[in-house]
Amino acid sequence: MLSNHGFDLWSNRYDDSVKSAEESNRYPFAGYTALMNAIYGTIMNQATARVLDIGFGTAALTSKLYDHGNIITGIDFSAEMLKIAQSRMPDADLFQWDFTHGVPPALNHQKFDFIVATYALHHLTDEAKVNFIAELLDLLDTQASILIGDVCFYTRNDLLLCKESYGDDWDDEEIYFVFSELKDQLSTVCSLNFHKLSFCSGIIEIQKNV
Repeated sequence: MLSNHGFDLWSNRYDDSVKSAEESNRYPFAGYTALMNAIYGTIMNQATARVLDIGFGTAALTSKLYDHGNIITGIDFSAEMLKIAQSRMPDADLFQWDFTHGVPPALNHQKFDFIVATYALHHLTDEAKVNFIAELLDLLDTQASILIGDVCFYTRNDLLLCKESYGDDWDDEEIYFVFSELKDQLSTVCSLNFHKLSFCSGIIEIQKNV
């Protein structure tokens, strides 16, 4: 797992790194633009949405939502990423916080229309993912959604096939989503849907059970 210092060093070339991998349709960023566009379009269907971005990075997504009048809150553990994001969204409510410690206390009683996490939660173990998503459910307003865009596979076998294909390029320190397993663990408290965007990416859409 990268430390926050690692992300500080990467912050000035992060967007270029993503672009290069996507243009050559390589793991892990194949389908990146389609994924971001899908999340953006979903949120823009609701006027003036309250959006919480988990691990906002350089604010590639949320800065565009911010520019169209949406209310942005965000957390990221990199001080340099926060500086970049704040310069793009001066009135956004941004916190330097490590989400491996759960939801920051400052957000405990807030409600959001959308909670988004793009290419961030793969730094959590599978167990920690389940626990963190359970915490995030408490921050959803009525008919609100969590949208997780990431390296994601429908089954464990799909993940293993991709890992075999990429060999030494596979990042063993990142723990990718397996949708079928996540659904099995969370279906009693929320509804989950998977939207596949490429051979290694997709969006998990989550809503609280009524």
